Amino acid sequence: MVLPRRRVGGHAHQHHRNPCACPCPRRAALPAAAAALLLLFLVAAVALLGVAPPPLSDHPALASSRRRPLGGGWTAADDLWGSKLASKFYGCSNSSSKFPDSSNVTQPDRYLMIVTSGGLNQQRTGIIDAVVAARILNATLVVPKLDQTSFWKDASDFAEIFDVDWFITSLSKDVRIVKELPKIGGKVRTPHRMRVPRKCTQRCYLNRVLPALIKRHVVRLTKFDYRLANRLDSDLQKLRCRVNYHALRFTDPIEEMGEKIIRRMRERSTYFIALHLRFESDMLAFSGCYYGGGEKEKRELGAIRKRWKTLHASIPEKERRHGRCPLTPEEVGLMLKALGYRNNVHIYVASGEIYGGARSLAPLKALFPNLHTKETIASKDELAPFSKYSSRMAALDFIVCDGSDAFVTNNNGNMAKILAGRRRYLGHKRTIRPNAKRLYSLFLTRGNMSWDAFSSKVHMFQKGFMGEPKELRPGRGEFHENPSTCICEKTDHKTITKSNPQNEQGSSNGTEGGKAISEPTVPNHTEEGLGGSDGEDDDGAPAEKEAMLDTEVEDDDTLVRPDDPELEEALSD
Repeated sequence: MVLPRRRVGGHAHQHHRNPCACPCPRRAALPAAAAALLLLFLVAAVALLGVAPPPLSDHPALASSRRRPLGGGWTAADDLWGSKLASKFYGCSNSSSKFPDSSNVTQPDRYLMIVTSGGLNQQRTGIIDAVVAARILNATLVVPKLDQTSFWKDASDFAEIFDVDWFITSLSKDVRIVKELPKIGGKVRTPHRMRVPRKCTQRCYLNRVLPALIKRHVVRLTKFDYRLANRLDSDLQKLRCRVNYHALRFTDPIEEMGEKIIRRMRERSTYFIALHLRFESDMLAFSGCYYGGGEKEKRELGAIRKRWKTLHASIPEKERRHGRCPLTPEEVGLMLKALGYRNNVHIYVASGEIYGGARSLAPLKALFPNLHTKETIASKDELAPFSKYSSRMAALDFIVCDGSDAFVTNNNGNMAKILAGRRRYLGHKRTIRPNAKRLYSLFLTRGNMSWDAFSSKVHMFQKGFMGEPKELRPGRGEFHENPSTCICEKTDHKTITKSNPQNEQGSSNGTEGGKAISEPTVPNHTEEGLGGSDGEDDDGAPAEKEAMLDTEVEDDDTLVRPDDPELEEALSD
């Protein structure tokens, strides 16, 4: 009986084929074929090495959605929205047992009045430092007066922007604060006006202001911005943090509107970026930079620049080379894309009127189509109570930027610094500021390199500029940007709650289970043994020498420089 031939080509039976059934010569040919294929592959690979990938300019949308490892061990999935190390650090701003209650140290008949300067965030730094100055002098602080005549011309007073009652009560154990200067015999005393040098130390206040305060009882410090040293003793630094991160709340209407914008952003996307895009005409004029707009740009920005006669002449190319020019909207977009953000991310743009309007924003919008502003998220009627006041509109942007998953800035002004410090204190939320000095040459040559090469360099240059824990050494940078005294590192696996000054004011230092990343302290000084002055206005006198440390060795991309007060005022937000 002849059995039918078994079919071996069918899929169901292929796995039953006997590997030994094939002829030996065919078995021997397999390695030769593989070697030939391998040789062809090597030849092709060598040929491809001489062909450069498409230049960056050939990637109009730059839609690199592939999930590849990013520089420095980052991955798009893990680190774009937060730091892996953040859980090891927490805010700790409680006072120590050596910091007595204000009721025990405040001297009667000593009142300190403060007049702040600049825009919202510059004034915020003045308010914070005013509380600390009052504590140094053991004086009662009168609620600070906001600048209503500067570049910003906002007529709002303190209580129209900040919750004044919360401000007073939350700091009651630290400093006695009153809303108005009390009358004596039915009359308000005339305060003695003076101005302290910039970066005035504890000793400076005790030498210069205290004698006048003892003699005149009421001292009014004018143009109070950057008038307190960066480095103070630990308890005073922690007081700064309690004021900044706990006591300074916006009024309920501002808070509610800001939170409403955040909710609407989250309805559009689980995560969102807040971009503080300081690309208004005043910023560009004061920076002295040039952005390729020809004679029209030079004429327009030059006319604005002339309003501030104290501004020195600038060399645009030099300013940009040293990282002192804000990035263009397109450059911000390229940086974000290179870091790994996809083009479907939603971005809230915190800004005034962009210089160049839609034309300037077009390249950013091409990279990230989902751009929003408070004007597109909220209705005109909803914004009506705020729209006529620059500080209240800035406060809305501040709230949204603070609540974002990633905060990005194209400059290093006051708002950028304050938010960077706040986000460090409140959990090291992702905060990206451009290393403008290093990125400058990269943007110039981006058309001559592949996208992957460009992206790799951006990652390399941005290390240290991403808001990571311990990114800055203690004492480096301004304290509002790097509040290292108020950030503690966990030393065990215990669950540690964030410090609450209201409930734990009397605790040792809020560092149980952790170690404070503390700055060097300076000695406390008493009134005895300090040479006094007559307390007259000595604005022209140089401040006592104070170590002013740059953020990093290469970080001189600061647009607001302490030695240029006019620039500070104009670029304060």
